[in-house]
Amino acid sequence: MKPLPFYDVLDVLIKPSSLGAGTAQRFQQEKYFIFALTPQQVREVCISRDFLPGGRRDYMVQIQLRFCLSETSCPQEDNYPNSLCIKVNGKLFPLPGHAPPPKNGVEQKRPGRPLNITSLVRLSSAVPNQISITWAPEIGKTYSMSVYLVRQLTSPLLLQRLRMKGIRNPDHSRALIKEKLTADPDSEVATTSLRVSLMCPLGKMRLKVPCRAVTCCHLQCFDAALYLQMNEKKPSWICPVCDKKATYESLIIDGLFLEILNDCNDVDEIKFQEDGTWCPMRPKKEAHKLQAPVPKLLSCAAVPASVPVRHTAPSDSGVKKADVIDLTADSSDEEESDPPLKKRCVYMTKTSPFDHSVLAYQPPSVRMPPVQVASLDPYQLSSTLSSTLADYAVPFHPSTLASIPTDMQSLDLFTLIQADSQVRAQLHAP
Repeated sequence: MKPLPFYDVLDVLIKPSSLGAGTAQRFQQEKYFIFALTPQQVREVCISRDFLPGGRRDYMVQIQLRFCLSETSCPQEDNYPNSLCIKVNGKLFPLPGHAPPPKNGVEQKRPGRPLNITSLVRLSSAVPNQISITWAPEIGKTYSMSVYLVRQLTSPLLLQRLRMKGIRNPDHSRALIKEKLTADPDSEVATTSLRVSLMCPLGKMRLKVPCRAVTCCHLQCFDAALYLQMNEKKPSWICPVCDKKATYESLIIDGLFLEILNDCNDVDEIKFQEDGTWCPMRPKKEAHKLQAPVPKLLSCAAVPASVPVRHTAPSDSGVKKADVIDLTADSSDEEESDPPLKKRCVYMTKTSPFDHSVLAYQPPSVRMPPVQVASLDPYQLSSTLSSTLADYAVPFHPSTLASIPTDMQSLDLFTLIQADSQVRAQLHAP
């Protein structure tokens, strides 16, 4: 059988054995096989056991069952018979995955893969194990089965082995480039350069370990680590560039691309010339960058008289809102409407006969200017306030003593305060 990249064969428990010639005499056929484990094999399986959540167990050293066609011309890949049913020590073994749906009334075959039957095997050297296989025979086809003791490998380990195989000489890739760019005398179009990407077609990321199969005719490489990880989950071994078979044994690390990746860290594409040399393909920078014009805000002073301006009152949080300019208003509407009234300050009049309860309005132009008093001495402060009050257009005149009622003018408030103090002293005396 064809070797599997992710498994190392430790021992052969059952050599490839034929299931029998395909005949149409019976609908189904059944065959039994028996094998036993040695103490050393049992020990290796038990040591590699790993307990998973949910009571499941996983083994790095596994007992593997495989099926293939009985052909000796070349190594055969895994291939299941029709209507396959497997029992290990009397327990039914579930086949992985699902069979494709029937097409045109014909049952489709399940894709062949190795079967891990370790969980159903008796891990003891004293008790043998029995395998029962039931299948539907096919005319002209004969299948074989075999059982192996294998060790499961990981993609990082396979990558390490690929590196140990060595890096292909860059001259091989240069010769391939010259061959592709050599002018064909029978062709009217001559190719003088060849562009190649440094991005992996699998992960759309920059290549780290550039590799390709020796059977591929293209120069484009893919990342070896991503390719091995993909086949570890679902083995297909198909080249992501040309969609042809790219087995693990045929993979090579390209030395020329490895040199290019080490020399150029900021480019994603290169161009090969006819002589095998290369140059990086950098994106062309635009000479002039087009920028969208930024609209300018009109200030209050620059607003023309024909444009009405609407002022918004400040919010309670103390943040002033921006002025809103209504450019859609018609100038004729503004002429018809009266201008808004200005706020007026409140002041007291002296000559008004109702000076005790009447408030009048003062124009905003008559206001006291702000006075800086933090750095003034008392004398300067007094003179400043006097000059400021003198400039005030309509000074405030307090009510005179004549406005106080006559019955209140004859009261001696000082005498009343002294009498009240004497009464309190007598009350608190012992």
